[in-house]
Amino acid sequence: MKGEIIYSTRYGKALIGDSLELLPALQDESVNLIMTSPPFGLVRKKEYGNVPADEYVEWFKPFARHFHRILKKNGSLVIDIGGSWIPGKPVKSLYQYELLITLCKEMGFNLAQEFFWYNSAKLPSPAEWVTVRRIRVKDAVNCIWWLSKTENPKSNNKNILVPYSDSMKTLLKKGYKSQLRPSGHDISTNFCRNNNGAIPSNMISLANTESNGKYLKYCKSNNLKPHPARYPCALPEMFIKFLTEKGDLILDPFAGSNATGEAAERLGRKWLAFELNKPYLIASRGRFDKEIQTTIKN
Repeated sequence: MKGEIIYSTRYGKALIGDSLELLPALQDESVNLIMTSPPFGLVRKKEYGNVPADEYVEWFKPFARHFHRILKKNGSLVIDIGGSWIPGKPVKSLYQYELLITLCKEMGFNLAQEFFWYNSAKLPSPAEWVTVRRIRVKDAVNCIWWLSKTENPKSNNKNILVPYSDSMKTLLKKGYKSQLRPSGHDISTNFCRNNNGAIPSNMISLANTESNGKYLKYCKSNNLKPHPARYPCALPEMFIKFLTEKGDLILDPFAGSNATGEAAERLGRKWLAFELNKPYLIASRGRFDKEIQTTIKN
């Protein structure tokens, strides 16, 4: 495979290079999950590289062709993608929705389900419309597209159950009388079955507030610049648990700080991380304990 291995761990490898040059080396139907947050189609140019919203879909298509080829038949592609504003106007671009439609209509993917990541810690932006003119509210939600090659990809929501609410705990304790609800739904006694947790919704509430974690401590102690657009490890962790099993292969083709690799490592999944910016990938070594690193190249 083209690309220099910056480091490897018990389960994964982090490679520097352009994904369009690295992806051809992966075999057809060899990857179980592609979990990634590509550069967004933002108005302003970012240091990590991003394409304008009006060019985004065409830029993404070559990656999508490889993604479809390398995914196993029951594999999934999960894309975290934020929105963008039209330059100089208080209205939103549709680029992430255009991407979704293109991936499904042209690239052969199915929309298994859409998710929305609510980040309560997001700063008000764009300032012109939110904090200066006060004509919009802050954007605090990213779209997450769960796509698949087939209509029935590997998945199991029993792996991502969340704690019951206090009211549900009370109901389980007191019992529930089967009855027809005003909506017409017939709630049976099965509603009172204790499944050791509730099925989560497709609204993920997760504040991105890490300020003193292992990765940032490593960057500070080694005088390395952290990646400015990281998602929290809990986000890929949820989808890895939901859509894969131990031993499966996870790929992040836009790895950045390699949060996906960290989550996969902790969960015993094999992983590959591709990143174009070498300093970011070098800094991502801080996510992994030194004792599990088998090779490190500066």
